[in-house]
Amino acid sequence: QGFKDNLHAVFCLAENAVGPRATRPDDIHILYSGKTVEINNTDAEGRLILADGVAYACKDLGADIILDMATLTGAQGIATGKYHAAVLTNNEEWEKACVKAGRNCGDLVHPLVYCPELHFSEFTSAVADMKNSVADRDNTPSSCAGLFIASHIGFDWPGVWVHIDIAAPVHAGERATGYGVALLLSLFGGASEDPLLNMVSPLGCNGDSPTEDMERDSKRRRLV
Repeated sequence: QGFKDNLHAVFCLAENAVGPRATRPDDIHILYSGKTVEINNTDAEGRLILADGVAYACKDLGADIILDMATLTGAQGIATGKYHAAVLTNNEEWEKACVKAGRNCGDLVHPLVYCPELHFSEFTSAVADMKNSVADRDNTPSSCAGLFIASHIGFDWPGVWVHIDIAAPVHAGERATGYGVALLLSLFGGASEDPLLNMVSPLGCNGDSPTEDMERDSKRRRLV
């Protein structure tokens, strides 16, 4: 699509199969970030490889914007419904940009609560840096799952981190919807040479904030 900036895709894949080296409850893993994780839920396995993925993007690729997207939690469909993916980010402007990009392209997004100072304690462990699943499943589990991933780049990391949980909108019955492709193209379209993507992107090619794009968008609407 003619992207002018360095753009990396990191696929965090693992075969969820039983074997002699399978993860067991009470195991302690050392993740790529160097942090230790006590396993208290073997069904919360996807976040382990996602945590390695964002750590790799930070440490090895030197990314200043990291976006992870996954069918992470069944609770996402309860939190934001089956039509809207859930977004969690450390940057308010990018939260607004994700919502606007979703409206522009049809892949709808709605924000989750981002509050690590209150919610990350759900992962407290007596024997490791954290557990891999929450203590209280009634306390915004989709947001907490995203915070688990963010903790492996650090909550004080100066870059932009965006987490998009797409568990519900990726399927309609037994069929896949293809959700997410249009959202990424719309969100990052300002860094492309494609004029259509430039037009639908809420972020300008120089990293303009959504508020800075408002006047330009209104002119486009008048032209249309």
